Amino acid sequence: MRVVAGSAALRERPVRPVVTVGSFDGIHLGHRSILDTVVARARTLDGTPTVVTFEPHPRKVLSPERAPRLLSTREQRLEWIAESGIALTILEPFTEEFARTPPERFVRDYLHAGLRPVEVYVGYDFRFGRDREGSMRMLTELGPRLGFAVTIIPEVTVEGEDVNSTRIRELVSEGDVVRSARLLGRPYAVRGRVVKGDQRGRSLGFPTLNLDPENELLPGPGVYAGTVRFLGDDAPDAGGWFGAVTNVGRRPTFDPGDRIVCETHVLDFSGDAYGRRVELRFLSRLRSERRFPSAAALGKQIAEDVRVARERLASS
Repeated sequence: MRVVAGSAALRERPVRPVVTVGSFDGIHLGHRSILDTVVARARTLDGTPTVVTFEPHPRKVLSPERAPRLLSTREQRLEWIAESGIALTILEPFTEEFARTPPERFVRDYLHAGLRPVEVYVGYDFRFGRDREGSMRMLTELGPRLGFAVTIIPEVTVEGEDVNSTRIRELVSEGDVVRSARLLGRPYAVRGRVVKGDQRGRSLGFPTLNLDPENELLPGPGVYAGTVRFLGDDAPDAGGWFGAVTNVGRRPTFDPGDRIVCETHVLDFSGDAYGRRVELRFLSRLRSERRFPSAAALGKQIAEDVRVARERLASS
């Protein structure tokens, strides 16, 4: 997939582009419905499946104090878009000036004049232009006049639940990683670099990787069964997945305070991981975080957590 840093850097228009526009945070099942449609239509029309997305997220610019903690990093978002079969992604810089673009000008000057799409697909809740004034009606009326068809992709539901980034953020924040995975279509994943900790886990017989997370959103405090893989060409086990038990929280037995930490005990792994980037996947929540009367009591509970995690991972 080719990634272009803004439409101004696009040297030549893509061939017969089939386009979708959106923020695409998390690339959940609703987004995938749109991307799959774009890829299929581009294949039929012998065109270029194209995504226009924004960097940073528009709400980081428009209302930073109320901006959501994002479900994905830019790296993750682009990887998942590429996996869907998209050939071109335009990462449009979202600035205060860009935010003031009138909606009709956005359609005429940006979509039509800039890309010359043959078809445009957007989600059911898509809004665009200054103050989100651009409506579906405006887009569906303007598109055919300018020479491209517009299709609204309906809302996706899973087991009666709406699939959208806001709901997934709520579930992840509550620690309900099973339900969030159903809406995402994959387990929630966090990437980051392994940093040195206080090595208390090692003293308990369960050494941990202490993560400096790149993602803005961690699951709610608790202990989770999941998997971990090392990123990079020199990754141990060629980037394969290891079972893991991950604690997210404040470590109340040792270090009560407000700082949230994410530390992972990797099953059946020994080696130096400091400085390496990893990806954690959260598959199920084992228990809430709590304070134990002693280090020995905590160590006994961690041993039980590992046992239960192995059972859940074996059955998943």
